[in-house]
This record gives sequence, structure tokens and C-alpha cells, in this order.
Amino acid sequence: MRAAFVVALGAALALVGSAGVSGYGPAQTEDNETEDGERQYTYSWQYAAASDMAPRGGTTRGTDVVLVTQPSPAWLRLQEPGLSKKERDRRAILSMAGPYRTSFDFIETVGFTEGYTPSNPYQSWGTEYVYVVSQGPDLIQLQHILVMEMQDEDGSPMEPIVVKHWRQDWMFEAPTMHTFKGNREWEKQAVKADRREHWVQAVYQVDDSPRYMAAGEWRHTANFSSWESDETWRPLPRREFSVRQDYDVLVGTNHHTITPTGWVQEEHNLKVVLNGRGEAAEVLARENGLARYERIADFNWQPGDDYWERTKPFWATVRAYWSETFASHDNMVIAKRADGVNMFMTLFQMAEQPGIDWADESEQKNLEEVMARYVEFPR
Repeated sequence: MRAAFVVALGAALALVGSAGVSGYGPAQTEDNETEDGERQYTYSWQYAAASDMAPRGGTTRGTDVVLVTQPSPAWLRLQEPGLSKKERDRRAILSMAGPYRTSFDFIETVGFTEGYTPSNPYQSWGTEYVYVVSQGPDLIQLQHILVMEMQDEDGSPMEPIVVKHWRQDWMFEAPTMHTFKGNREWEKQAVKADRREHWVQAVYQVDDSPRYMAAGEWRHTANFSSWESDETWRPLPRREFSVRQDYDVLVGTNHHTITPTGWVQEEHNLKVVLNGRGEAAEVLARENGLARYERIADFNWQPGDDYWERTKPFWATVRAYWSETFASHDNMVIAKRADGVNMFMTLFQMAEQPGIDWADESEQKNLEEVMARYVEFPR
């Protein structure tokens, strides 16, 4: 049976989350339990009421998975002696491809405003395969596809949910990148002139519109490799804009670390309010985020493989549209919605239309006309 492909992504992601979360409470005993026996998490606000700080996210649980405990072949290739710095960088990036169980944790750790009340932490999970879309000397593209296997209340397996997730492109010594300026506007800027052997990571939304771009350098030690970005602005992610309207932009850094059996992404973000001129006017809070990618084995990725093979020509056309747009325009304004429809819903529906030859110029023109409803170019 073909896996159910979820067009309404917001509803789909609401289904998937971490259910095994402990409560939060005001008073602790010596063994780090609250008076009512609930465990506290590190970084939790230990004196907040349990109901105020219960993590939000999802309430489902996936099927059991088999974790890989031995170093992966990608890790072993990364450790080979005699590699140039650039080639070791490339292998570190490519080692993020493969099958994973993922977990996502975000929590505000510092508040900066009078009368500050911390926002609920966020927790979620997923099982996703990271595909290598392309790899060359100076460009590597990785596409994340969620394949969620969940259980019904009686323990029976449900039909898999397949969702095209985010994409990451890595560009060696890219001289420019488009960065978020707030108010839906993106602007081309030069990478710092003193950068050498840097990689620009460009992260894209589920619909392949830009999420953020940042430059950074890979560093390699005896038993891990890591990349740390410069500070970058980014729009509010879905986990935030679906529940928050009191700030305008995340300003932060990313840190990717490659381990023998997976990789970890750390975020350190400030939640910033902009003034009428698009300048940072107030910082509400600092947020830390942690996404763990743990390699798994013996998982059925066929539904994701089928989806990616079926829709690959369409998404290649979308990527080509954005490549041309970035090359041709220094500034752009990108809307999430047009005519009451989210961009991701429009494109997900187009991706599943049967019998369309996306190599046909007329179909490419049709896509450009659709995108013109969401993307504007200031004069």
C-alpha cells in the first residue's frame, strides 16, 4: 500500500512529537524530584508550575527502532589519513546523509524583559532519511525526508506518514549569500573577505524556500568534526510562528557536530523584536536548541524512497527556480501565503500531479507564474 503523503504539513507535524516528557514543579527534593515525585530536566525552570512549563510538541510515539552502535562507514571514511582539509570537510558533510532517529528540544534559558515569563519548551521527534541530492567539489545538497511509523492505541502499526522535510546545501567558499532582513525581506550580502576555506550552509524550508544562510568553518579533531556558523538572522520557525506573535526574528548561530554514529545540531538563538526601520529594538529571551540524529538500522524507508523518486523531477525544477532567482536578484520579499493558501501546500500538491514533464519549458513557466504569487522583487 502506498504510504499516505501528507499535504497539510502543519496537521501532520502536530501528530508527531515526544510524549515521554516529565512534569515540572516548584519544589525539589535532594534527588532532583519535585514534592509530587515528578523529575526535573536540566535547563528546566525548577520553580515554575508544572502546567506552565510542560513541553509542547506532539503526543505520539513511533515504533521501536534499532540504533546503530558501531561507527558508520561514512565516519570511517572521514577518519582516513592523508586527506586534504577540503576533502575532510566534504566527507563530514556527506556523513550527515543516511537513516536516523531524530529528536528536537528547544527551551528558553534567559529572559531579558521586565516581568518575563518563560515560554513552554518544545520537544518533538522523527525518523528521517537524509538523501544526497548532488555532490561536487564545491556544492553538496542533502534532502531530509520524514517517514513516520506510529502505533494505534491498540499497538497496531498505522500507515506510514511521509513528509518532505528541510534541505541543506553546502557551498565551498561562496562569495555571497542571501540573508533574512526581517519583514519577509531577503538581501544578498558578501561573505566576510577574510574567510578562507569556509562553507556556506543554506537551509531551506519544506517547500524549498530559504530558511537561513550562514558561513562557517569545519574543524576536525581525533574523534569528532564540527562546523560553527557566524551569527545569522532567520524567520520564525513553524514551532514558533504557530503560537507566538510577540517577536519578529531569531538571531543566532548553528553548530554541527559529527560523531561515530550520527550527528548533532545545536542552536543558540535570541528572540528579537524589530522597530519600524527593521532594526533590532528589543531582545525578549535567549533560546537553546538541540537536534540529535542517531543512526538506525532495519527500518523500512521504502515509502520515502518512493515519494522522493516520484517527485524528484518537480523538486529539481523548484531548486532551479530558486537558483536563478538568487543569481538574478539582490533583494526579494517572500510570503508564506497567497490567496489564502500556504506556499508549501501549493507546491506539495503540484509535486504529486501525475503525468507532468517538468523538463518541458511550458511547465517550468507555469511554476514561475505560481511562484510570482509568493515572491516579489522590490525595485
